[in-house]
Amino acid sequence: MSLLRDPRLSAVIAFVRCRGLPRASGVALLVALAATAFAGQRVAVPEFRYLVDFSVPVAEVVPLAHAVILATTLFSPMADLEQTSAQPMSRHRGVYLVVLLALALGLSALPLIAGATGEVFGSAARNVVGYLGLSMISARLFGSGLAWLLPLGVFGPTLLLGVRSDNTPEPWAWSLHTSSSTSAAVVATALWVIGVYAAATGRPRQTERAEQN
Repeated sequence: MSLLRDPRLSAVIAFVRCRGLPRASGVALLVALAATAFAGQRVAVPEFRYLVDFSVPVAEVVPLAHAVILATTLFSPMADLEQTSAQPMSRHRGVYLVVLLALALGLSALPLIAGATGEVFGSAARNVVGYLGLSMISARLFGSGLAWLLPLGVFGPTLLLGVRSDNTPEPWAWSLHTSSSTSAAVVATALWVIGVYAAATGRPRQTERAEQN
């Protein structure tokens, strides 16, 4: 009982709850369980330019959903209170972003239970890192309600234009590359680092409209 009365723990719980992390985690878990159930399935890439037969495992595509769902929790509707906090909130937000990444990686690992290979998990982990970075950038630019904008804006062209005539991914289509691709890993890591900086240094707003009101 004394632990529950700890003011530091209460502050952490309030910080997490005001961002809606429990709800978002529940939704992301349902998506992860669905991906686990279909771990053996593949998603065909509908390349518009060539007649190709390219597909990726479901487990490598689902990280996009994890990233977008969790990114909706990046900012708080209690911006004014957090801005007047006696402690530097940028540090807390930085820790929170690491927690989000760990949660996203954990959700991406669930298909391993259903027989997904380590290579598939490697690609899924890379994709969740990159798309979470894009989601954080999008949330900083457009508000957390539009955290999906940049990830889907990248994922759409990747699906439609990301495969070459020789049935291999385009160099820029990093999320379609195998887990052994160094360039894809560098791109994903860079996106996450930029996203962390954008989210950790931004104001804890929910949306630009809410901030103006």
